[in-house]
Amino acid sequence: MDRNRRSSPFIQSVRDAIRVRHYSIRTEKTYVDWIKRFILFHGMKHPREMGVDEVGVFLTHLAVNRNVSASTQNQALSALVFLYKAVLNTPLGDIQGVVRAKKPQRLPVVLTQEEIQRVLGGLSHVYWLIACLQYGSGLRLMESVRLRVMDLDFTRCAIYVRNGKGTKDRIVTLAEELIVPLQRHLQTVKSIHERDLNQGFGRVYLPYALARKYRHAPLQWEWQYVFPSQKRSIDPRANTERRHHIDESCVQRAVKIALRKANIRKPASCHTLRHSFATHLLERGMDIRTVQEQLGHTDVRTTQIYTHVIGRGGNAVLSPLGKILSDSGASGQHHTGDSLEPK
Repeated sequence: MDRNRRSSPFIQSVRDAIRVRHYSIRTEKTYVDWIKRFILFHGMKHPREMGVDEVGVFLTHLAVNRNVSASTQNQALSALVFLYKAVLNTPLGDIQGVVRAKKPQRLPVVLTQEEIQRVLGGLSHVYWLIACLQYGSGLRLMESVRLRVMDLDFTRCAIYVRNGKGTKDRIVTLAEELIVPLQRHLQTVKSIHERDLNQGFGRVYLPYALARKYRHAPLQWEWQYVFPSQKRSIDPRANTERRHHIDESCVQRAVKIALRKANIRKPASCHTLRHSFATHLLERGMDIRTVQEQLGHTDVRTTQIYTHVIGRGGNAVLSPLGKILSDSGASGQHHTGDSLEPK
């Protein structure tokens, strides 16, 4: 029995509405969680008895009392908009008077090429390959772990990113240096797949009912994940045992350990490898439109943020102080009372 079926009929109707629209299981879990929080916040009142006012109060509570980030508040809003539009068929109007969480203006954290080398040196096996794909091809973490065998084109040195962020497909470069390591890795993965087949398993998850349209596809080699999990698990939706892709949290943990071993004090993470990919391409003179396509950004303004971290700090502006100090002969010295200091 599907464990989700033990939930309330209303919550199950929410899950059904999400699944019929082919949203990911991560989105399903997030939306259901926010809807439950909304109901609990209003004393278990049914959403049919609430509306725009209650949604506004809840969103303000998140910003004022819970001090959540702007992205978290927007995530909660998206879940509630979906609830009223897709499940209750009563779309929300304009939500007035909501205190919005302030969105910080932060520059991306970028590592130098020497720092990247040290981080990669602290990784091994699967984690090294995934990190190399993030830095070498600009892949997001989930795009990396969700890669399937058919997505790798060794002949054209290309990677096909399917159903990326915003449900968009794109083609990115594959570093030639990764071809042999990936081919060796796939030999190991194929042996695991063949063992699963011999044990009566070997079916992989396919999205959008492709498993029903192509009945034998889940068993075929080209549909298998490039980075499968070490163990088989139960699919919470289909209630069947199969091998999913590697858990992204394992990769995040491995990169954090590598950063610590490399003695890098920046607030870096897996996504920093993607930031570094974009910045280093621009530093080498790559066209910003090409970088935009590689990253999968809809708006070039999103890509332009990397131009602010190229070269020196402060938008690559050279401070005039150096000229003053060098002309005065004070460069490299610490003045305590000379004419350069105000009296």
